[in-house]
Amino acid sequence: MRRLVASLPLALLLAACSPSPAPPQSGTTSQPAPTNAALGSPEWYAWVDRSLNISDDGHGPDRGSDEWNRAVQNKLGQEAPQSKPGSPEWQQSVDALLRTRLPPSS
Repeated sequence: MRRLVASLPLALLLAACSPSPAPPQSGTTSQPAPTNAALGSPEWYAWVDRSLNISDDGHGPDRGSDEWNRAVQNKLGQEAPQSKPGSPEWQQSVDALLRTRLPPSS
């Protein structure tokens, strides 16, 4: 009995220190980031589209169009890149931002 009582604080400490998964950010889904998709590739556009819920079951602006880029800017809000939407710099910033928001792929 004495051992049980003595080990209880240690067990509680270990349980409190165990990591818990972080909840996804609002406005994003739990889509893992593509590991090998090149910026501007169809796979990359599809991942951004799914991550930010730009299209509604395939109905929405064409991926990469000015309208689609504006929709991405609007979804990102204040975090949206300041570079020209659709530019390589913009794509890189969007990619980096979403990769920090979303869980890594398995």
